[in-house]
Amino acid sequence: MKKTYGIEVDCANCANKMEEAAKNTAGVKDCTVNFMTLKMKVEFEDGADHEAVMQDVLKNCKKVEDDCEIFL
Repeated sequence: MKKTYGIEVDCANCANKMEEAAKNTAGVKDCTVNFMTLKMKVEFEDGADHEAVMQDVLKNCKKVEDDCEIFL
């Protein structure tokens, strides 16, 4: 399953940090963050609970960029 989320982030470097944090989250197969469009596209592992995984993605992103936001 793939889903797209709106994000709020201050710079392209921060967006890259968010992308890496999301990719390293259990249940995420792949992730791309586009700073220009402020979108995060997430591909989930088969059978993953996307809502629970996205809560973990948000926590991991907040660790690397505390003022970012993902609109779930």
